[in-house]
Amino acid sequence: MPAGRRPDGVWSVEEHLDDILRQIRPLEPLEMQLLDAQGCVLVEDVTAAVALPPFDNSSMDGYAVRTVDVERASDEFPAVLRVVGDVPAGGGADLPHVGAGEAARIMTGAPLPPGTQAVVPVEWTDGGAGRGRVDAMRPHSESPAGAGGEVRIYAPAGTGRHVRARGSDVLAGDLVLRAGTVLGPAQIGLLAAIGRGTVRVRPRPRVVVLSTGSELVPPGERLTPGRIHDSNSYALTAAARDAGAIAYRVGAVADDAETLRATVEDQLIRADALVTSGGVSVGAYDVVKEALAELDGEAGGGVEFRRLAMQPGKPQGFGRIGADRTPLFALPGNPVSAYISFEMFVRPVIRRLTGVEPVHRPVVRARLAADEPLTSPAGRRQFLRGWYEAGEPADGGADGGARVAPVGGAGSHLIAALARANALVVVPEETTEVAPGESVDVVLLD
Repeated sequence: MPAGRRPDGVWSVEEHLDDILRQIRPLEPLEMQLLDAQGCVLVEDVTAAVALPPFDNSSMDGYAVRTVDVERASDEFPAVLRVVGDVPAGGGADLPHVGAGEAARIMTGAPLPPGTQAVVPVEWTDGGAGRGRVDAMRPHSESPAGAGGEVRIYAPAGTGRHVRARGSDVLAGDLVLRAGTVLGPAQIGLLAAIGRGTVRVRPRPRVVVLSTGSELVPPGERLTPGRIHDSNSYALTAAARDAGAIAYRVGAVADDAETLRATVEDQLIRADALVTSGGVSVGAYDVVKEALAELDGEAGGGVEFRRLAMQPGKPQGFGRIGADRTPLFALPGNPVSAYISFEMFVRPVIRRLTGVEPVHRPVVRARLAADEPLTSPAGRRQFLRGWYEAGEPADGGADGGARVAPVGGAGSHLIAALARANALVVVPEETTEVAPGESVDVVLLD
C-alpha cells in the first residue's frame, strides 16, 4: 500500500499535498534581463556598486548659491548675485565655479557646482528678469541670456537646502536586495538605478492549462443544445498567473483519449507543469484517466488517480510525465471543484517552483456569521465559499473579532458564488456541524 493511503484507499488533503510537494524542487536559476525578471525571485544578495545619488544634485529648478551670500535675503532687501552659468541635468562637465556674490542657474537633478552649498528655488527669485518674484524660468531657447546677468533672491537657504546629497539613498557597497526577494516594479527600478542590467533569479514557471469535454464551447461562441462555455481553462489560467506563473491556455480537448494524450505530449515542450480539468471521475466518458493513467508507465512516470477526503474535489490525479518528469495535475471538471483543487494543490507547487515562501495561502480564525448551522459530511474536509471581514485586535479572542459569512451553497457548480467570495471556510473531517458564532479556519484568497 503506497505511503499515505488509508485502508479504504482514500487520501487526506495533507497526505496528497505532502506527497506532491515531496517531488517538487525549485527551478534552476537563470541570469535574466531586468524586465524579464519581473515577478521572479532573487537567488543572490545584491549590493550597490555606486552610491545613490552618485553626486550632490539639485532637487529644484533654481539657483545654486553660497549660503553666506543669501543668509539675510528678504523681499525688502533681496540678495543680488551675478549669474555665472547654467547647470542643466546631465551637465557634469565644465561646471562653473561659484564664488562670492555669484550664483549658477541650475535644473532639477543637475550636479551641484563647486563653491555652492544650497539651491534657491526659482520661485524665491526674480528669475533674472528684475521684476519681482516669478513662478518659473523662461525656456533656455527663448532666453539664452538667463544664464548670465543678475538674479535677485528674496529668501535665505541654509546649507544642504534643496540638495540631494551623494549617497543619501544608498552608499556604494550597501546591501540593497536580499536573496528571496520577489522583484516587483520598485525592485526593478532600484536595480536599474544602481546599474544592474541583469540579475540572477529563479524563472517564473510555465504552466499549461487545458480543459477536457466534448460539451465545451469557447466564450464568445453561440451555445447549441447540450453545450456549455469553457470557464475552467480561463479561471485556472488566471489563477496560475496570480500565483506567479507564466500561464498558457489550450483550447478545450474533446472526449477522446488519443487526442488528449497527443495534446498533452505536444505541450510538454513549453511546460514546467500541466493542469487539466475534467474527466477524472468514474463516468464512461471520463477520458483523462484513460489517456493519462498509463502515460510514461514503463519509464517509471505516469499519473496516479486518487480519491481524497475532501469536498468538493474528491477525485484527483497527479503524476510526473515526459523526459523532464513534468508535474501534471488532473483536476475535477466542476468549476468550483477545479478552482479549490488548484488552490489546495497546484498553487503551492507553482510557488515552490518559483522559490517563493510561504507556498500556502494564509489561514486565519474567524467566527461564523450565519443564520443557521453549516453541515458537512463526516470524514470529509469541506471547503465552502465565504466572505471574510477582519476584526479589531481590541475585540479579543483567538479570532480577533473577525467574521466570515457563507456565500452561496455547497454545490460544486455554483461559480457565481465563488466570484463573490474572498475566502474559503474550512470544515474539518471530524466536524459535521458548525453553529453560528463558532470559530472556524478560513483560507484567505485575497
